[in-house]
Amino acid sequence: MRQFVVIGHDAPTDPDEISLSDLPGTGRLDLLCRCVATGVFLSHGIREAVRVNLVVADELTVTFDADSLRHLHPDERNVAARVRDALDATADAIGHMPADVSPGVELRRMGLDATLGRLLDAGGTGAAADPTLVQLHEDGEPLVDAAPPTDPVFVLSDHRDFTDEEEELLAARADRRVRVGPELLHADHTVSVVHNWLDTDGYESY
Repeated sequence: MRQFVVIGHDAPTDPDEISLSDLPGTGRLDLLCRCVATGVFLSHGIREAVRVNLVVADELTVTFDADSLRHLHPDERNVAARVRDALDATADAIGHMPADVSPGVELRRMGLDATLGRLLDAGGTGAAADPTLVQLHEDGEPLVDAAPPTDPVFVLSDHRDFTDEEEELLAARADRRVRVGPELLHADHTVSVVHNWLDTDGYESY
């Protein structure tokens, strides 16, 4: 299982604030939607064993599970509409129990810390057998020098830098910190590079 945790610092938690006609102006929701599309879609299909978790304003997490997604298209507006549906279901998320939005889409009342705990801690729903938490950061070791983990959980930020609190949390939890290249990339492009790295077993098999 590959998992991505994308932190959306400015994305709204109120579905009424989402404008499908102005996704960049809606807390850069366009970027978050591209991360979802890049994470779960192939050119003519959907990837297997991939989840993308959008952490919205450190309050809510919307999870897209590629194995059970239905009727989702890769364009930004379609993904944004599904995010809006998820936020509209917030009242149905009780404690840490998810609200089922549509096949393959869930919403939880969890910020970053709780989401990482769910994905990493033994016995947590969504936890991999032996997860490796990898922070994607410009100051990390080169991706090409790292060995691909079996059950990775990649954490990356949107158009903003990690906050001090996020850095402290990841410093305590992350197993590795890596960078995908010498230039800063958009978050969705970073997801694509990471997929290629894993698809090729660390650029060894094509």
